[in-house]
Amino acid sequence: MAIKHNQEIQKNHFRKDWQRRVKVHFEQPGRKLRRRENRVKKAALVAPRPVDKLRPVVRCPTVKYNRRVRAGRGFSLAELKEAGIARKLASTIGISVDPRRQNISEESLKANVARLQDYKKRLILFPRRSGKKSTKNGDASASEVTKAKKGEGVVTSLGSVIPIINHPVVTEAKIKDIEGTEDAYRKLRLARADARYVGQKEKRAKAKADEADSKKK
Repeated sequence: MAIKHNQEIQKNHFRKDWQRRVKVHFEQPGRKLRRRENRVKKAALVAPRPVDKLRPVVRCPTVKYNRRVRAGRGFSLAELKEAGIARKLASTIGISVDPRRQNISEESLKANVARLQDYKKRLILFPRRSGKKSTKNGDASASEVTKAKKGEGVVTSLGSVIPIINHPVVTEAKIKDIEGTEDAYRKLRLARADARYVGQKEKRAKAKADEADSKKK
């Protein structure tokens, strides 16, 4: 647009000094080394515990990707209850918990319960008081604790012991080769119609019954 009235200067913003705002990543090799050193420090700090937590197996969202499985945020309360692990105990023994998650299918529930039970078999739980001879239910024996302290049979990552493996099973066939058992579409439409007209049907049946009673009188 042309300048009008008091001949105001247009704000074209030609002085942004963009060269000073360009960001480069020449520190990438140094950051890579720093991340590695931090991983080693963390492994030494939490030893003999693994550096990661046990996470559930969940399906990827949407129809496009739901044939794949991945690690979820945490186990649901139903899965912990089925596996016999207390909710407050789970987070203290390296199991991630997500109280908001719900189990929609029985298949995922059984798979994650089996995953928890496998973890419980491998778990070496140190007693709270090392000086006491009496141990609580679930605590490891003295020999197992001694071996764990020496580093025998200890893993640093759960992914190497209890991995999440993808086995997408895709079967293809022609429609004529598949034998149809029932008409699902017709079944759903009939159920929808029955639910929609249930009031009218009851009204007709009641009117018919009243008419039959009046004829008897």
